[in-house]
This record gives sequence, structure tokens and C-alpha cells, in this order.
Amino acid sequence: MTLEQSNAAAEVAAMNKLQKLAMLLIILGPESAAGILKNLEESELEGVTAEMAKITMVSADIQTEILREFTEVALQASTALRGGFSYAQSALEKAVGVFRATEIIGRVVPQRAPIPAMEKISDLDTRQIFNLIKTEQPQTIALFCSYLPPERASELLALFRNDLRDLVVEKLATLSPTPIEVVERVAAVITRKLGDKSPTRAISQTGGIKSAAEILNAMDKNLSKNLLMSLEERNPELGQAIRQKMFTFEDLNNLDAPAIQKVLREVDMRDLAVSLKTASERLKGNLLGAISKRAAETVNEEMSFMGALKLKDIEGAQMRIIEVVRRLEGEGEIEINDGKEKSDAIMA
Repeated sequence: MTLEQSNAAAEVAAMNKLQKLAMLLIILGPESAAGILKNLEESELEGVTAEMAKITMVSADIQTEILREFTEVALQASTALRGGFSYAQSALEKAVGVFRATEIIGRVVPQRAPIPAMEKISDLDTRQIFNLIKTEQPQTIALFCSYLPPERASELLALFRNDLRDLVVEKLATLSPTPIEVVERVAAVITRKLGDKSPTRAISQTGGIKSAAEILNAMDKNLSKNLLMSLEERNPELGQAIRQKMFTFEDLNNLDAPAIQKVLREVDMRDLAVSLKTASERLKGNLLGAISKRAAETVNEEMSFMGALKLKDIEGAQMRIIEVVRRLEGEGEIEINDGKEKSDAIMA
């Protein structure tokens, strides 16, 4: 037995059952792992998910030792296999569905191993972040935006001049998973600007069309509209792809009746009443027409007794309904159209 094999045997021997099972699931791959995960209890499911998320690499020697313990598993591994957040999420989604997987991941892995430098920067005032990265290339600015919550990213983008902002959104929408080494270099450079020269560890971060759409949704409506129009002039295909991922409360008008009914079955009736305070008459009719007459009367009665409401409370209720729509779309329960098909049908 070589020294590496001896070390691997000792490492595996020191693991608990959940750690060993997490290793095995990574070796087996998402499809086989999903079959095992389905049979676990909730507490076991969360435990093994947490362990999988911690594992970044399973060496060939470790694989051999794990398979030796889990006999009759026919797998020969000669190279390292990756685990981590993405693997844990993929396996869970296949086992229990997108929504439950997201819920479990959120409990056991609340964040994707945050980068210290990025955390430090995200805690700064938006104007300070802008001053820190305003001279960087659009690709670099897009990378930073992908690490910020949509609301913060929209505030940051609003500070850039129009032409640069357009480029950043375009880069963000086409941002692929960034190599760890690149993120580390970017974080190190910005950290030095802050006067912190300590080394950092980093993960890859994905931007993409969804991230760009979320940030545009969080922006001022007029600014978001102008930015999207400008982007569509330069890159019509990309602009349309982003537009289709954007969804506002009024876009509920583009859902068919069965989809609206599915959404409203999961919506609190008070949220519905609050959300309709600023809705168009057309949307009110569509939504109230999708529920029972008694329920519609209850919603109307509640609206009449509410009086004046803060805009942020109304928008909060609307956002909670939009989140239901996005979740149901992600689960394949409903389809979201951008309204083009409906308008084409009317014109025809």
C-alpha cells in the first residue's frame, strides 16, 4: 500500500456515516444519487446534502476506499470528481424537485461559500462600490453585479453612464461560470484598493440572462425600459431573451386562466387584496374572475376597508405573488408568455 492509499484509508476511517454516504453519492453521479436520496428521511436528507456541499473534490484513492466499504458498487475511478454546491443542488433537484431542493439547500447551505473580499465590498455603500469599480472593464463590473442582490446591483448600475451600463448588462447576460483563478485575481485587486492584502478563496459565479432580468426588474421602470430598448437595438436576440425572463405584476394578464388559478391557489387572499390596490382594471378583472364569486367579494370588501397603503407594502405583496409565478414556472406547472403570441392571435 502506497503512502497516498494509507492516508486515504485513514481519512475514510475517520468519517462518520453521513460523510461516507455523501462521498458515495458524488461517486455514483446525480442520477443514481437521486434514487438514494428519495428514500432518506428529512433529517438525513438535510444532513447528507450539507456534507455533499462541503466536498469540493474526491480523489481517486478516497473513491477506492469508499467503494471498498460500500461493496458491490461497480465503479472504477481514475480521476478526481467534483462535489460542492452545484452537485448537491443538482442531485437534490432530481430527487425531490426544484422547489423543495431550493428550500433544503437554503436551510443547510445558506450561501455559496462567500468570498471574503466580495463580502467586504458588498457591505459598502452603493456609491462607495461604484467609486471602487467605476474604472474597471464592463466584464469585471458585470462580475461584481452578479455577486450583489438584484436591488443593490440595480442601484449600482444606475450610477453608470448609459453606454457603459448597457455594455455591463449585456456582459452580465452572457456571463458564463467564471474560473476560480479569475475571480481570485479580481477579488485580490479590489481588496488591495481597500487596503486589505490578505489572501482570499473564491468560487465560480454565474451571471446569465436570468441575473440580468432580475436586476432590470429591480431597477426604476423607466430606466429599465430604456436600457432594454438600447440593448435590443444592438443585440435583438439577447434583448428579447432578457425581456422574456422579466416578469412584472401586470404581466399576469399574459397568463391563461388555468395558470392564474394555479397561482392564486397558493396566494394569501390579503396579499391579493393589497396587490390589487394599484393594478389596472383589466388585471383586477382577470384575477378576481379566476376565483370563486364569494372569494372575489371577500377580496373586494377587504380592499374597501384598507384605506391608503404604503407603496412599498403594495409592491411587496405583488412581489410575493410574482415569486409564486416564478416558482411554478420553474417547476413546470405553468408557462409564461411575453404577450406576443396573444397579440398575434388577436391581430390574426
